[in-house]
Amino acid sequence: MKPFDSLPPADGLWTGLRLLSDPQTDAAIVVAQGAIAWVGPHAALPAEFDALPRHDGGGALATPGLVDCHTHLVYGGQRANEFAMRLAGASYEEVAKAGGGIVSSVRATREASEDDLFASASVRLQSLLAEGVCAIEIKSGYGLSLEHERKQLRVARRLGEAHGVTVRTTFLGAHALPPEYAGRSGDYIDLVCREMLPALAAEGLVDAVDVFCERIAFSLDETEQVFRAAQALGLPVKLHAEQLSDMGGAALAARYGALSCDHVEHLSQAGIDAMRAAGTVAVLLPGAYYTLRDTHLPPIAALRAAGVPMAVSTDHNPGTSPALSLLLMVNMACTLFRLTVPEAIDAVTVHAARALDLQATHGALAVGMPANFVLWNLREPAELAYWFGQRPVRAVVRQGRVVT
Repeated sequence: MKPFDSLPPADGLWTGLRLLSDPQTDAAIVVAQGAIAWVGPHAALPAEFDALPRHDGGGALATPGLVDCHTHLVYGGQRANEFAMRLAGASYEEVAKAGGGIVSSVRATREASEDDLFASASVRLQSLLAEGVCAIEIKSGYGLSLEHERKQLRVARRLGEAHGVTVRTTFLGAHALPPEYAGRSGDYIDLVCREMLPALAAEGLVDAVDVFCERIAFSLDETEQVFRAAQALGLPVKLHAEQLSDMGGAALAARYGALSCDHVEHLSQAGIDAMRAAGTVAVLLPGAYYTLRDTHLPPIAALRAAGVPMAVSTDHNPGTSPALSLLLMVNMACTLFRLTVPEAIDAVTVHAARALDLQATHGALAVGMPANFVLWNLREPAELAYWFGQRPVRAVVRQGRVVT
């Protein structure tokens, strides 16, 4: 892998493009000092830009760089054996008794060195980047101790620097109970709030704070305890909400101005109303829905009617969504959840950026934003959702450099 800063700058005039807003019109993008200086119909290009060095887009469809706004990308090992066990009829309890579940990923993550975690996560990240991802969230949550949560978050920071991609780190210490705290969830949440989160925030490793609020994880009261600790440190929150049942987590998260509520299959109208009032994004995760063979659809029509922005992400994790294609998630969001093509494209660009508080720098092609865009060998926008199993990428510009 070439060092990112050795890649050629994207500065110049990009011609022969078609934009999502008007794919029939010949368009151009001007990049200057790594940022977008102008975008629009080529026929309207200001004369001052006409003599710039040119990059031929070859008639490609140009979109903002994609944003994968919910991942658990850094972990040790994998859990393919559990997948096979479930297919053979094993229950969740049987898998757990065999040493599986989140605790197996915790064990493997704790055993792995920081360099090992970086190497394995880099391979996974490269698959996402090759498909046009220009910003990504990476959660902790498989360490469940200060030492190992720190290790995961340090790797996430390293990944951003090494690969030249915007990484937002999320502390998910309240993901599951570590084995050494079995039966003592209150003590563990105290550890998360009083020791782990303050230390990691002081080291600059935390951009946001998440909790798995569910009957098999943490209660509303425990979730609010974590939110209060995050608020005291000036950190935004988000929530694994209403995936398996309606816990009322979305409404709680909205009261704390959450960036997003994620999964939301069992989201109530009260939760939707609270999210709308707070400007909270609903992050849909069709990969987990598919892997778990869920049948309870998220309330798409109600979210749409309320005007709640919807994002889509891979939810890459070793247990319930081992997905490394955001475009496949776009297709699944359309076929399983019935998103329209424009909704699905917005879900991995503008709304996904908003879910990470990156809307000022990502998710759109706008003057002044860093140059993060993808050129696709596609004739029409619907093909972004239509194809699966191919990567129609012609070129990726990420952080003002030409990556492919």
